[in-house]
Amino acid sequence: MRPRDRRARHRASEPADSFERGFTALGVLARNGVQVSARIMDLASGRELLAIDDYVVMPTAGIGTVLLLAEVAARLDDPDFEGLVILDREARDNVGDGGIWQHLQAPSFPVADLAVFTAAAGDNLATNVLLREIGLEKVHERTEKLGLNRTALLDSARDQRGPDDAPQLSVGSMRELAWLFSEVARGEATSPTASQRLVDWLSLNMDLSLVASAFGLDPLSHRQGTHELTLFNKTGSDAGVRAEVGVLRGPRAGVAYAVATSFSDSDLLTRLAVIDALRTLGNDLLEYVH
Repeated sequence: MRPRDRRARHRASEPADSFERGFTALGVLARNGVQVSARIMDLASGRELLAIDDYVVMPTAGIGTVLLLAEVAARLDDPDFEGLVILDREARDNVGDGGIWQHLQAPSFPVADLAVFTAAAGDNLATNVLLREIGLEKVHERTEKLGLNRTALLDSARDQRGPDDAPQLSVGSMRELAWLFSEVARGEATSPTASQRLVDWLSLNMDLSLVASAFGLDPLSHRQGTHELTLFNKTGSDAGVRAEVGVLRGPRAGVAYAVATSFSDSDLLTRLAVIDALRTLGNDLLEYVH
C-alpha cells in the first residue's frame, strides 16, 4: 500500500491529548521562525496522532541514507548480490564530517558492514562508498518502488556544496517517512527479510540526541531494548537542520514518528530551543507507548 498522493498544504491537526506538550513546543518554534513538519501515527491502527504540515518537503540531511540502505537490504535478498563483497574507499569518497571510518586504518570493508556504519554512526564515508557501488539512479528507482513522491536522496555526502551540487543531501515529507518506517516495522517494505535487515541496522543507531533523548535508552547498547521499550530510528543533522524518524514500541502501544525542523542556525540558543522541543515531543511519545 502506498501513501496517498495529495497536493501539499498547510495543516496542523489537533493532536491526541497525550501530544499537547509536544504540539505546543513545536508551535512555539514555528512562531519564532523555525519551519516545522511532523507526523505521528499509531503503529497498530495507523491512526493519526499528530500532523503539522506533514506534506511539506523538508531538508532531512542523513535521513535520506535510509533509502540507500533500503536498496542494499533489498539486494541482499538476491543470491547473486554478495554482502561480503569488499569495497575500497577512494580519495573522491572522503568527507570530513560525521562517521568513524575516516578515523580507521582499514581501507576496505564488506558491503554489509558499510550498511552498519551508515545506519549506526551516520558514516558519510561509508555512505559515499556504498552509493558509488549501488548508484544514485538505483536508489531513486527503489524510492519510486516504495511509493515515495516527496522523499529522496539527492546526492552523496560533501564537505561543501557548490552551485552544481544538490543543495541538500536529502529531502523528505514527514507523512511519507512515518509511513515508510511503519511499513518497515510491519515487514512490508520490499520484503520481510529486507525489512528486518533495515530494522537490525537502524536499531544500532547511536544518535539518540533529539526526539529519542527522552526515552532513557543507552545510545551505545539499546538494540534489545530496556524497560519494555524498543526503538529503531535515523536522525538528520546539518547546519540549520534537525530531523528524526523512527518507530518506538512500548508495553501499551507502538508509534511511527517523523519530525523535521529547518532554522537559521545563527546562535546557540536557537539550536538548543529546537533540540529541547524535539525532546518534549519525545516525552509525549514515551508517555503514549509506556
